[in-house]
Amino acid sequence: MIIAGLEKLSLIDYPNHLSAIVFTQGCNFRCHYCYNPMLVWPKRTDNGKYGQEGSPYISEESLLSFLKERQGKLNGVVITGGEPTLHKDLPSFIEKIRKLGYDIKLDTNGTNPNLLKKLIEDKLLDYIAMDFKAPISSYQEVVNVELDFLNIKKSAKIIRESGLDYEFRTTVVPQLIDKAKIEEIGKLLQGSEKWFLQKFKSETDLINDKYRNLRSYNDKEMDELVKVAKKYVNLVKWR
Repeated sequence: MIIAGLEKLSLIDYPNHLSAIVFTQGCNFRCHYCYNPMLVWPKRTDNGKYGQEGSPYISEESLLSFLKERQGKLNGVVITGGEPTLHKDLPSFIEKIRKLGYDIKLDTNGTNPNLLKKLIEDKLLDYIAMDFKAPISSYQEVVNVELDFLNIKKSAKIIRESGLDYEFRTTVVPQLIDKAKIEEIGKLLQGSEKWFLQKFKSETDLINDKYRNLRSYNDKEMDELVKVAKKYVNLVKWR
């Protein structure tokens, strides 16, 4: 497993858990507004390895040692990226963490339904958060690569039928997502449990520099988007 970063404590990323966040390296999307470009495009560090800029990879041994030390203080681990399901050793990596007694939350873009299904069937996950980027008509425009949308639909179906706690998430960039597109996404997610609309963060390094410092929706506009989304999903909030 290529571990490019670790946040040692989060109170908000895993509902009802004190968690550590593990960042995996590499992503198969190039979303214009992505604010973790260092996890998408690796940069060479002083020791010749690749990881977050200015830091080497974190070894599995070091990570597991840290988690052993935090037993009884933390109760969850969030595995995010990048895109974790790009890594074939993800199941064995999760098994090692699970043996330490931690609940596991996976963040995914839904492009690998087969691995997602395996993780669920092997009871390696407790919570899943899937980014649902856009309606079918503009998905490719948002993620900035060619993709098979059928995989996205398969993953969403697998998650909804998993019996696990889950959420869908959509980052709402004014230049890419409007009320009409929320309506389209809502129809695809109809009947889901939770859907979070996320404000666009533009005052940082992004995959596409042209999106830097562009405006985000204000609170009132976010409330209006939530109203549209609630026609299709019972629990909708923005954050």
